[in-house]
Amino acid sequence: MEGFLLANGYQLGRTVGEGMFSKVKEAFSQKHQKKVAIKIMDKKESPEEFVRKFLPRELQIVMNLEHRNIIQVYEVLESPAGKIFLVMELAEDGDVFDYVLREGPLPEPRARALFRQLVDAVQYCHGCGVAHRDLKCENTLLQGHTLKLTDFGFAKLIPRDGAELSRTFCGSTAYAAPEVLWGVPHDSRKGDVWSMGAILYILLYARMPFDDTDIPKMMHQQQKGISLPRHQRISGECQNLLKMLLEPDMDLRPSIEVVSRHPWLTNP
Repeated sequence: MEGFLLANGYQLGRTVGEGMFSKVKEAFSQKHQKKVAIKIMDKKESPEEFVRKFLPRELQIVMNLEHRNIIQVYEVLESPAGKIFLVMELAEDGDVFDYVLREGPLPEPRARALFRQLVDAVQYCHGCGVAHRDLKCENTLLQGHTLKLTDFGFAKLIPRDGAELSRTFCGSTAYAAPEVLWGVPHDSRKGDVWSMGAILYILLYARMPFDDTDIPKMMHQQQKGISLPRHQRISGECQNLLKMLLEPDMDLRPSIEVVSRHPWLTNP
């Protein structure tokens, strides 16, 4: 593996992340003369459905996305041994989950600055007909003050008319919308909006909106709607946005376009 990458101009470094069927390592690129991240996937050791369905979909999607708030993919390599290498931009400052663990609850202006960038990234994806389906703090990376969305392993292409509904459970339970957990046919873009609500809640309160240690109990709590901690004062507009995002009825939950026009984001 290292020999193959070296022959292609990449000197492998430390491991910076691990997924279910992948590992992400830092590397130095001779071509770009800078550090990059390389996502490594082994077709021989991955489940058949992943290799047949999810991997080709991810490769198709990431090569066509270009946005300042999305990690850029420079190239895709495949070794004779069946390993796939996704060479990407490296976000040096880690993910939002570690950032919040370190900093604690963020002041509203800082949370707004980060969340607005996430809204821009997701709005761009939905505009390109892509639902991410695994939005979480660990998939939102930081490069200085810039937020970068990554990991399109569960992403899906949505038809232009948006008529095709999904039944697939994707992503992380703690961030998953009620309709995803219940297994009812749903619009994956509305699922993304719910997950964004979970991310905003974590930015503001440094804790999960729902406890996922007991899934049936969590699903019941989701249906009742979010209750916001009283000990921490956040503005009425911010509370309103959180409740819109974490709306248990997917038909009442706003689209990303409506979210982008919310007063909390447009009138700081």
